Amino acid sequence: MKNIAVLFGGKSSEYEVSLSSAYGVLSNIDRTAFNVAMIGITREGKWYLYEGDLEAIRRNTWCGGSLPEVRINMTTGTLCAVTDGAEREIPCDGVFAVLHGACGEDGTMQGLFAVSGIPVVGCGCTASAVCMDKALTKAIISMETDIPMAKMVVAHKGTTDSIDALREKCERALGGYPMFVKPACSGSSVGASKVRAAEDFASAVAVAFAEGEKIMIEECITGSEIELAVLEEKGQYTVSQPAEIDLGGSEFYDYDTKYVSDASSFFIPARLSAADSEKARTYALEIFKALECRGLSRVDFFHTPDGRIVFNEINTIPGFTPISMYPRLMIHSGISYSELITRLLNGALN
Repeated sequence: MKNIAVLFGGKSSEYEVSLSSAYGVLSNIDRTAFNVAMIGITREGKWYLYEGDLEAIRRNTWCGGSLPEVRINMTTGTLCAVTDGAEREIPCDGVFAVLHGACGEDGTMQGLFAVSGIPVVGCGCTASAVCMDKALTKAIISMETDIPMAKMVVAHKGTTDSIDALREKCERALGGYPMFVKPACSGSSVGASKVRAAEDFASAVAVAFAEGEKIMIEECITGSEIELAVLEEKGQYTVSQPAEIDLGGSEFYDYDTKYVSDASSFFIPARLSAADSEKARTYALEIFKALECRGLSRVDFFHTPDGRIVFNEINTIPGFTPISMYPRLMIHSGISYSELITRLLNGALN
């Protein structure tokens, strides 16, 4: 039986999303195949060994009382729980870091465990870092493939002459309004805004810069949003059929539409022609390989009225509740939620 550490929480703005994903994983992991250590990370970045009820993770009441702190011994490549100054080793053959956003899926955690010699589920340090930066992702995809993408402008905090100069640059480059402003390195649509007129531009830029030092301004692509799941196992790939997001009247697939409102719905498979579905699957795998991904990723596109498949973004640690899109797509591909977890863990361990 293998020993697995499942990490949840984290310092990013996607803390609550991580709790929901980890609750799903911990509730469905095969306990006959894996011994599980639950390691919670607070918003402040403190690591604790949690041995309580799973419901407390879902409710975000897990971090109470006196929990053992967790440390990594970089020399021995082991995890340790510390109580009153006394250390005890946490048996760990591999890690499933169910962490979304900064300090979770951006290469930092993957690099930490790589240096420690502890296998981790999913992409490695480089691919995770590249995929977290949407602007860098698109720069690579534009060099490596001919896959269509929205036109974009990239801006860095403190380097733009003025907000008016940036606005005028975007108007020229993107062809006018509407346009989207988003952080380059954030997920779950946190900090993203649809800008319909010049007077909304400055506030949208401020919201995006609140999430990081680098932002993207993109042309608005008219069409439906489609998502595909890719699973990699020893160089063999499972690419799902595309799912289609019906926004139910929402302007775009923002945080509230994803996690709060029940207005949106979806179709699996998407309402696409067989040719367009196959094109999306081909693009998803091409992007996964071009970015040197490993294990899992969800690849998102737009499908335009004239039949174009336009790349939007890739997510290396996608939402992972039983009703999140990545597991749903794998279930539609014939892989149950519990089996998916097992296959991801075995892929990392092997």
